[in-house]
Amino acid sequence: MPIILGFEREGRPLCLPSLEFLLGKCVIGSLFGGVKPKTYIPILAEKCMNKELELEKLVTHELGLQEINTAFDLLLQGKSLRSIIWMDK
Repeated sequence: MPIILGFEREGRPLCLPSLEFLLGKCVIGSLFGGVKPKTYIPILAEKCMNKELELEKLVTHELGLQEINTAFDLLLQGKSLRSIIWMDK
């Protein structure tokens, strides 16, 4: 089942092939993975502050802004999970 992530400008139509729907396929939209941000962001922030979520393990590279293309290359090559781009590095 396809899930649409991200969005176009507000009010812009989304065109999909109608035959797919006649064959029983459907589309689901998702914003924030279906969670309620006002409820879950404070919970996640608290877990981060209490070191219950080990987000540091997700950061594989730290690069300066001038190396942003390198960050994308690493991601596309499967060599990076998350990169931090520093403005002053």
